[in-house]
Amino acid sequence: MEPRPTDVAALEGLSALAYSRFARSLVEADPSLEAELGPAAAAPWTREAMESFLSERAPLEEQGLASALRRLRARVILRTMARDLGGRAGLAEVCATMTVLAEVALGCAQSFLEPRLAAEWGRPQGGPGQSLIVVGMGKLGGGELNVSSDIDLVFVYPEEGETAGGTRSSSNHEFHVRLGRRLIGMLAEPTADGRVFRVDMRLRPWGDPGALALGFDALENYFITQGREWERYAWIKARALTGENHAALQSIVRPFVYRKYLDYGAFGAMRELHAEVRAEVARRDYADHVKLGPGGIREIEFIAQAYQLIRGGREAALRERPTLRILELLARQRLIEEQAMRELASAYVFLRRLEHRLQYLDDAQTHNLPEDREDRARVAMAMGVQDWTEFRTGLDAHRERVTAQFERIFSTAEAPRHALGALWTDPREHASSAALAHLGYRDPDSVSARLAALRSSSRYAELPQASRARFDALVPRLVEESARHPDAGQTLERCLALMEAVSRRAAYLALLDEHPRALARVADLLTASSWASQYLLRHPILLDELLDARLLEPGSDWNAFARALRQQLLDAQDDTERSMDRVREAHHAQLFRLLVQDLAGVLTVERLADELSELADVMLQVTLELCWSEQRKQLRARGSEFAPQFPGFAVIGYGKLGGKELGYASDLDIIFLYDDPHEQAFEVYARLAQRINLWLTTRTAAGVLFDTDLRLRPDGSSGLMVSCVDAFIRYHRESAWTWEHQALTRARFCAGDARTGALFETERRHILCLERDAGALRKDVLEMRAKLLEGHPNTSELFDLKHDRGGMIDIEFIVQYLVLANAHRHPRLTANDGNIALLGMAASLGLIPPESAQAVRDAYRDYRRRQHALRLNEARFARAPAEEFAAQIAATQRLWRTVFGAD
Repeated sequence: MEPRPTDVAALEGLSALAYSRFARSLVEADPSLEAELGPAAAAPWTREAMESFLSERAPLEEQGLASALRRLRARVILRTMARDLGGRAGLAEVCATMTVLAEVALGCAQSFLEPRLAAEWGRPQGGPGQSLIVVGMGKLGGGELNVSSDIDLVFVYPEEGETAGGTRSSSNHEFHVRLGRRLIGMLAEPTADGRVFRVDMRLRPWGDPGALALGFDALENYFITQGREWERYAWIKARALTGENHAALQSIVRPFVYRKYLDYGAFGAMRELHAEVRAEVARRDYADHVKLGPGGIREIEFIAQAYQLIRGGREAALRERPTLRILELLARQRLIEEQAMRELASAYVFLRRLEHRLQYLDDAQTHNLPEDREDRARVAMAMGVQDWTEFRTGLDAHRERVTAQFERIFSTAEAPRHALGALWTDPREHASSAALAHLGYRDPDSVSARLAALRSSSRYAELPQASRARFDALVPRLVEESARHPDAGQTLERCLALMEAVSRRAAYLALLDEHPRALARVADLLTASSWASQYLLRHPILLDELLDARLLEPGSDWNAFARALRQQLLDAQDDTERSMDRVREAHHAQLFRLLVQDLAGVLTVERLADELSELADVMLQVTLELCWSEQRKQLRARGSEFAPQFPGFAVIGYGKLGGKELGYASDLDIIFLYDDPHEQAFEVYARLAQRINLWLTTRTAAGVLFDTDLRLRPDGSSGLMVSCVDAFIRYHRESAWTWEHQALTRARFCAGDARTGALFETERRHILCLERDAGALRKDVLEMRAKLLEGHPNTSELFDLKHDRGGMIDIEFIVQYLVLANAHRHPRLTANDGNIALLGMAASLGLIPPESAQAVRDAYRDYRRRQHALRLNEARFARAPAEEFAAQIAATQRLWRTVFGAD
């Protein structure tokens, strides 16, 4: 939070000269600098002003540039101090100004030194852009530099090789090392004018003993073979400040910092790193250290960066560098609570402002509170309060809130050994069967044997030590969680199967270990549905979704989801396989969210089908956009005359997708239409349709998006993959079978060009509204019903909810017949509102008895609910005892006789 108006009022009388010994020493040495504290302080120093200051002096020698840089630094820090202490500059301006000063100083120094060094040693040879790249780390990389901070740098260069063009030659490596040394000297060596910045190179590979500059290949090899967890943390804020080939460098750094999967092991790594910092703080008595002490700046940064390490590999938005921005994003994504974000952000601003005021006193890189009474009074006044006691109360409150949030997120207290631990770790010395029986397991001996077999398995023995420790901690908790469920043995078996499946991925074990709530939700989910259990086994990445606080909130903003997915895909552009995986993973995550809500009773079957259908629409739209983007690039590269930005192409859904009755594993019945007169349109759009179908159905590492059925297109399997709208119209008016018109009752535009979709809908309504011979229509519908019944024989004693007489297909055929027979008189019937709504509409129009319509509507709901429940537990057929549905069967058969006059 920036200073409140009352804070600003308190600061108006506080001058930089009165506050800062450093400011007084600068002005005493050079009285002209006092101008920076007067009218000039009405506006901050800008990048353009800094560059202009240096160019006006245009030094010819290194000493001259060194002096100019130091004089610039004195002016910038004086004006920044005056604006900050006077309440005219917030934290963002102060940090940005100091960051720009460092960037300008580095850029100017390199531009001055590099050509002079090249004149003697020649220029590094290789591909284009062989200049040294200065990488800003820490607060410089994040654009958050302190007023008296050193700058953390790493020097890298693209290629090894030899220099050429100078009076002497050397290796590229030697050239860049020489340049790096001179850069450091230019900025950091103390002179009569002071220094520009202290330079810290210890974050480079191997630290102080390591080479001063490193080529890309060596850097990548270091990351792969030597990189440590704390270095991933350090490189989060890394930012290339000079040179070229930044994208190539980023392609090396990103995979090291950000994992492709959700890296919950980062919590443990950050916890260990924090413990080391705490130990150092205790050893050095840094209790009042506002950066490293309890509740200090570093703890806030740890919170932000832990989530970045965990999720940044999959969510590009979390790769931003400024801490406050990351906290805002975490709250927006509900990874932390809004209140936590406000507390952490407020504390961060308070502590950073305090940090600057401590450093203004003597231009020292200090984070310790002063002991001197007068300095304490100055600091309190500069922080906008009356005295040290009031200041200390506010500081302690901020630090306590930070510590509370840190402890809550990282759970630093060591967990006690679980009471059931011996069941797993030492079953021979524990009456395991008796204990399991006491917990409610029906077959404790079998469960005990299963646990023993798992513990002695090669899979468990081959786990790394850290993963085995997490596994050991999780099993007793799973035994306890499973015991809460009616069939504890079955729940535990499903939980253990999941554990075995994910055990080689330490991140998933870490997720479950770090989040007890997720563990409980896993047990609930696996108990409720064997299909859910198998789905989670196939896609364990979905475990992360169990942590989302919004998981059980009904209602989906599919437009927002589509926007977010498109943004994520920007990070994978030009990588087809990665894009396909991203789309599949996004679909899995949303389907899983709906599954959890479904099992929790939040969604009705009808609402679930609507949501799944809308999700499918989004996935079809995004897939179409991606496929067309790829194809359009290829067309333009070949110089094709036909490569419109927006194709006149539409995806039409039939069946369960068209009728918005989609289930979790439903195929998509789709056809492809286009409306474009260009002579190349058919060829181009046929390839687009093939590409879309391939995208949907190809199995990647993330699985399959959808299975598709394209047989409802004109002329079925023998027909063209894609049809123009005019050909579709001719076919349905002149050649289509009655059953194809039946299918049109549940067809709709799903994705693509809305104008083409509107043409389809207009023709669909026209076809449905054609007047038909009632007798011929009845005959065709009954013949098709007989064929379907013959194609799905049921030899069991159970009632097939879908295919048997009196079941769901009978109801669907009743509705389709009513639409085709009566839409010419009642166009309202062409609305694709679903079978339940259309039955009610038919009753309101006097086409069927209202009481019969209501009974069949209820029957259809009952059938769908039972069918859904059976599929959730992987039943091969949707069948149930006929006596359970006697009333529904009878109601359906009565309406069938009313409509068709026959059984």
